[in-house]
Amino acid sequence: MTESDDRPTPEALLEEVNRERRGKLKIFLGAFPGVGKTYAMLQAAQVHLTDGLDVVVGVVETHGRVETEALLRGLEIVPRQQIHYRTRYFGEMDVEAVIKRKPRIALVDELAHTNIPGSRHEKRYQDVEDLLAAGIDVYTTLNIQHIESLNDVVARISRIQVRETLPDKVLELASEIELIDLPPDDLIQRLRQGKVYMPEQAGRAITHFFSKGNLTALRELAMRIAAERVDAQMVNYMRAHAIPGPWPAQDRLLVCLNESPVAKRLVRTARRMAERQRIPWIALYVRTPQYESLSEAAKDRIADTMRLAERLEGEVVTIHAESRIAGEIIAYALKRNVTRLLVGRPRPRRWTGWLRETVAQELLRKATQFELTIVSPEEDKTRRDVISGGFMVALGEWNGYALATAVVAMAATLAYGVSFVLPLPNVSLIFMTAVIFIAIYFGRGPSIFASILSFFAYNIFFSKPYYNFSGFRRDDLLTIVFFLLVSVVVGNLAARLKFQIQAMRVSAQRTANLYEFSRKIAAAAALEDVLWAAVHHVASTLQSSSLVLLPQKDGRLQIAAGYPPEDQLALKDWGAAEWAWEHASPAGWKSETLPAADWLFLPMRTRRGMVGLLGVSFKDRQRPLAPDQWRLLEALVDQVAVAVERTNLASDIEEARLLTETEQLRSALLSSVSHDLRTPLVSILGSATTLTTVENLTEAGRRELAQTILDESERLNRFVQNLLDMTRLGYGALQPKREWCDMREIAGRALKQFAKQLEKREVIFDIPPTLPLVHIDPVLMEQVLANVIDNALKYTGEGGRVAVQALKKDSDLVVRISDNGLGIPPEARNAVFDIFYRVRAKDSQIAGTGLGLSICRGIVEAHGGRIVAKDGPKNKGTTIEITLPLTDAPLVSLGESEEQLSEEVGVT
Repeated sequence: MTESDDRPTPEALLEEVNRERRGKLKIFLGAFPGVGKTYAMLQAAQVHLTDGLDVVVGVVETHGRVETEALLRGLEIVPRQQIHYRTRYFGEMDVEAVIKRKPRIALVDELAHTNIPGSRHEKRYQDVEDLLAAGIDVYTTLNIQHIESLNDVVARISRIQVRETLPDKVLELASEIELIDLPPDDLIQRLRQGKVYMPEQAGRAITHFFSKGNLTALRELAMRIAAERVDAQMVNYMRAHAIPGPWPAQDRLLVCLNESPVAKRLVRTARRMAERQRIPWIALYVRTPQYESLSEAAKDRIADTMRLAERLEGEVVTIHAESRIAGEIIAYALKRNVTRLLVGRPRPRRWTGWLRETVAQELLRKATQFELTIVSPEEDKTRRDVISGGFMVALGEWNGYALATAVVAMAATLAYGVSFVLPLPNVSLIFMTAVIFIAIYFGRGPSIFASILSFFAYNIFFSKPYYNFSGFRRDDLLTIVFFLLVSVVVGNLAARLKFQIQAMRVSAQRTANLYEFSRKIAAAAALEDVLWAAVHHVASTLQSSSLVLLPQKDGRLQIAAGYPPEDQLALKDWGAAEWAWEHASPAGWKSETLPAADWLFLPMRTRRGMVGLLGVSFKDRQRPLAPDQWRLLEALVDQVAVAVERTNLASDIEEARLLTETEQLRSALLSSVSHDLRTPLVSILGSATTLTTVENLTEAGRRELAQTILDESERLNRFVQNLLDMTRLGYGALQPKREWCDMREIAGRALKQFAKQLEKREVIFDIPPTLPLVHIDPVLMEQVLANVIDNALKYTGEGGRVAVQALKKDSDLVVRISDNGLGIPPEARNAVFDIFYRVRAKDSQIAGTGLGLSICRGIVEAHGGRIVAKDGPKNKGTTIEITLPLTDAPLVSLGESEEQLSEEVGVT
């Protein structure tokens, strides 16, 4: 390097001089509103004020936040310029006043703000440029969504187009950018606390712009912008001071893997390159149909290499291709914005290397838009791992060659017979058919072997002189060349088709297994069924033992299911399981943690966190899992985790439902105690107090008070009985004590309980004495009728009508209790029999708990009957219809006549 090379460029020196004359701009950059940019700016201002620097406030928006306003204390605030616009006055920063004041530092909030028409500039950043030109340092705040070049990117992320933007060149003016970062969860918490927006606006903000996904993406974008600006500042400094060095770049490295032993060296090289340059890197393996034909050692090398890449914190990717490996690599690299490719040096081929390009050679020719690095293997490995090509590549199992020999012999025998019928040139087609047959079923190697045998057979048995191998003739040479070409082409096509079919079979079988597993766990309702289906499917799919460990209430792990059934683990396996649970990472066999264990444990994770561990154990513990087995195992782990979480959610929902019902029952009982128990008690207490304290009561008054006490006591007794029956129904302890009863008699007793209320209403009692006896519990059925009649009386005013009717319909006894009251809407006729349900009234709500009809349904269904609500007579009011099954009853003489019963209940 010459002396002139050490000098800074004139342009860099001129730019540095201009910067010294201007004020310095410091931007407090945030990914989104609410991260605390203004707060951080004011904190820095207070520190400078304490140090004795002259700091003034040009404009700061506190948005009513108390903490922000507190930081303004002690700072000089330049009065804002009042600008009249559309019948109102707006305050904007008075740029001229700030320049005249000429402080050391001016605080200017919201750099992307658009000024009110009539201001000095349209945009606030233009005001800041004036302050910088006047030699005033400026502290300001900015969100990345306001940067012009990122406007579309932010719109795609947040689906909100930001209108206030500023050009990217403003960032170039900044001498310093301080990134104010806040985790998304903390910001959402601040929103909920009302520290960013008003509470009514915070809810909408969280569901739209401030969703966690949007915040995470914007946060990464802000970090990248800050990093790029730091790189630009470093470059400017290097130019101004003539410091040589590499130019900064945003790179991504892609390393291409295969079954070669050099693959691990490629991975380690990629890791070192990415670490030195601090760039992300990807390990890519392109799987072709030839994968199934690889040796087990080659498959193990691929699996080990990909696990090594994972351990070295690389992104491991597997893609599928038929033959165009280089094309797939280039397409994937373009898709992932890769700038550098890392491949291994092509391995030498002995026979057919000159027939086609290697992947590395094709990448060198086609991947011109990438920086390509080729890594050479170690010398000894190069010599040992030579690819033979030709026959060595195509060699299959020896039985294919034996069968090829047999097929050629059969073709020669057939051709010998045909030669007496057809001309000699047609005999060659028989050998051609044999070669094609061998190529289709046994691949390229046996087909080439069959073509050579066919040539010798044709030459010895069908060309003159017969039974003697003669030299090549021109037509013989064409025959053998044609045989070879056909065998190679058809053999390659057949082998490729065979590999593809094998791969499709394997893929289809795994897809079918996953589908069957999904179907089983979807049909399983209990956790035990889900776990049994899971361990059975994992064991049958991977040909291994499997088990699931779930945490108990005390936090310890326990074996919940296993296949084959397993209830014990060795101490080393328990240690691996506990480590996997505590660290939420795989542990055990062939992992980085406790690899000596016999079991491999993988955490089952969902959005709610860890739900358990899935363990697998293989008989052959020497061979590692292939990449496809790893992917399959990970898919199974995810499915089992989702299934376990589904059952846990179902259990949580059931517990929540029970808690809700319990709370509803508690509220209903409290309401009942406060009203339905207090009302009769007040009446009883008042009547009893009057009887005991008033001495000059008449006999009629005393009887009336005593009757009131009796009526209210019966009402209280009915209510308490309803509560007891509801409890018995809930526990299934209500068993009818059946007797042969007359429904007419039971209905009469139920009406007698409401004799006083019925005095002011029209009552119709229409139960013929000829109805057959019914086998029921008379006490419970009387309670049913009493509850229905009580309900009818509540919703039927004085002067209304209540009708009790019964008739025989087919093999059932039907009892109808009707009224002409308010009625029940059609949509509520099924719900009225639910516990605590009450029909909403328009102006007032009738007293009650909603237990009566629910108890009626429980008692009637316990008798094998049914109860429904219908329209009342002439579509007015309500009819409750009770249907009870009839059976053959003994003939019994009833002792009560119709007239006696009518007199007792006072009905027509």
